Amino acid sequence: MAPTEAKQVFIQGVTASGRTFRPSDWAERLAGVMSPFRPGGASPGSHLSYSPWCVPNTINGVKCVVVHTDLREADPMAWDFVMHFARDNELQVAEGCLLPDAPA
Repeated sequence: MAPTEAKQVFIQGVTASGRTFRPSDWAERLAGVMSPFRPGGASPGSHLSYSPWCVPNTINGVKCVVVHTDLREADPMAWDFVMHFARDNELQVAEGCLLPDAPA
């Protein structure tokens, strides 16, 4: 099987020096700012939910924002904003993909 390109980028709430990034709601704030950037564009009320391209999450106890690479294609300036946020705040970034939870 040929390797596939990662479809998601994980911006983790841990700085390059290993400190927890503050404020504690940074992931929700960033995803909230990105809510208009979604497939089909913004629509009335779209600010009331997160974009499927930029979703806050907690993985292994670490706050993060999962950014889908489709955002880069759809709106390069929005992609740059998110990536520069991570760089400017020295947050750890990893490429990968979310796997569904195992059945109970």
